[in-house]
Amino acid sequence: MGRSSTLPKWVLPTLLLLGHLAAQISAEDGPVPNGDFELTPLGGFSNEGIVDGPAGIPNWKANGTVELVESGQKQGGMILIVPQGRHAVRLGNDAEISQQVKVEKGSIYSVTFSAARTCAQLESLNVSVPPASQTIDLQTLYNVQGWDPYAWAFAAEEDNAMLVFRNPGMEDDPTCGPIIDDVAIKKLFTPDRPKDNAVINGDFEEGPWMFPNISLGVLLPTNLDEETSSLPGWIVESNRAVRYIDSYHYAVPQGKRAIELLSGKEGIISQMVETAPNKPYTLTFSLGHANDKCKQPLAVMAFAGDQAQNVHYAPNSNSTFQAAGVNFTAKAERTRIAFYSVYYNTRTDDMSSLCGPVVDDVRVWFSGSWRNGFGGSGRLAVGLAFWLFVWVLV
Repeated sequence: MGRSSTLPKWVLPTLLLLGHLAAQISAEDGPVPNGDFELTPLGGFSNEGIVDGPAGIPNWKANGTVELVESGQKQGGMILIVPQGRHAVRLGNDAEISQQVKVEKGSIYSVTFSAARTCAQLESLNVSVPPASQTIDLQTLYNVQGWDPYAWAFAAEEDNAMLVFRNPGMEDDPTCGPIIDDVAIKKLFTPDRPKDNAVINGDFEEGPWMFPNISLGVLLPTNLDEETSSLPGWIVESNRAVRYIDSYHYAVPQGKRAIELLSGKEGIISQMVETAPNKPYTLTFSLGHANDKCKQPLAVMAFAGDQAQNVHYAPNSNSTFQAAGVNFTAKAERTRIAFYSVYYNTRTDDMSSLCGPVVDDVRVWFSGSWRNGFGGSGRLAVGLAFWLFVWVLV
């Protein structure tokens, strides 16, 4: 007798619940629905490209001159850049696309997206989750591919957020405007400050969503709000962006993430760390080369309170990074630490793509404690040596 194919009554509701929970998780951490704009519209992809009506792009609402562009598509003599896949969205004058995303009220989120410029003279892109908003300058080309991933953070004020991309420009050609692709969202967590380190997220392991198949890192544009940052604990207090990189596509001193400083003193990261006034401290960090054909010399200017030090990259032959440090005496209960690249570096293979020194494993510790020169525990070292000595005697 064959086994019955009838499922217990509880199976279907359980599967539906699990599916609902999975959908919620994916909405919080990873690509948003149709974030790559590859889903076919109801009437198919139009040869004209112009989106027909507010619901012309699946999962998105469009307003104004919004165009679905295709890889290889030309406008006059210019080939339109599609960052990934076959399709992307171009926003014309004052046009926008929006999507409602599920978030958790009170949490911090980072939105990652790829953007490319087209024919506008002063091209920019406004990203918002009202009331939070930022206009990102797209004039600087950071690499010869003509596009880059960016990240922007916001604090969720409700459980449902309206994510909006808008072209604030007004050009003679109403179709000129930025191209958007690969939209993702990630819930951020601010790491606890280690007991032996005053720096929050000094290893840069917590940061924006990174697409595993994109090798350009993620640009972090100007952000002066330390409470709402795509790089928790840090701010970008400069006109140009810095690059968030991963160990899958770059050489990283330790862990899986690090920061590559770009554009000389126009790309600065900083953090205010807790200190005790009139006490001696040491700032230590790893300085490296991203192994991205960046032309040397590489150097950083490191700041700790009223001290500054120019550190050139000169590692041992068998290493891609070196340890460096700055001694300082704290003047207040909070002390600023900061880094920028001394030089304006580009890659040797194209002489145009921006690159620079890599900073990682940033630590600030009280110099009077039992520690070695680069943040390790002196007590631990002494203890290990003692027990090793005992073991040898036995």
